[in-house]
Amino acid sequence: ETADVGLLLEKLPYQLTASQAEAFAQIKSDMLGETCMNRLLQGDVGSGKTIVAILALLLCVTNGYQGAMMAPTEVLALQHMETVQSMIKKYDLPFRPVLLTGAQTAKEKREIYAAIENGTCNLVIGTHALSQDAVVFHNLALVVTDEQHRFGVKQREKLVSKGGDIHTIVMSATPIPRSLALIL
Repeated sequence: ETADVGLLLEKLPYQLTASQAEAFAQIKSDMLGETCMNRLLQGDVGSGKTIVAILALLLCVTNGYQGAMMAPTEVLALQHMETVQSMIKKYDLPFRPVLLTGAQTAKEKREIYAAIENGTCNLVIGTHALSQDAVVFHNLALVVTDEQHRFGVKQREKLVSKGGDIHTIVMSATPIPRSLALIL
């Protein structure tokens, strides 16, 4: 375990629930293991899936890799970005995030693409724009997809194919049969 993850857990104004702690322990074990992780992180809205995902992303970046979080809407992607930026300020986290959505100008996108490719940023939060051909990662190791049933199979596959052996976490509040089948 890296120091940053332990420090964040100590600094949080709350303790993880038993379920959150168990989910993160399993994710951490998988990420530090020999094989690629492919996990469904399921829980009701407000159950704390995001903090578990942020801990996993923190583990990823503190080990020198890039992480990506794909959300189905620009509003949700922006919310994730604001959460991460707030946590960076509050807890001095080593995230260097960028937000990538379809609404950005061509110039903004070119600058973001460059930061992703050269590794200047270590966390990319965005919409399906993350799966575009122009997005080339420096060393992507973890992809977190929020509400994955709202994405097409091709979009998810394209994003995951942007690295070597990539760990994946699919977050969902609705464990619909299709979600479970996609994980299998």
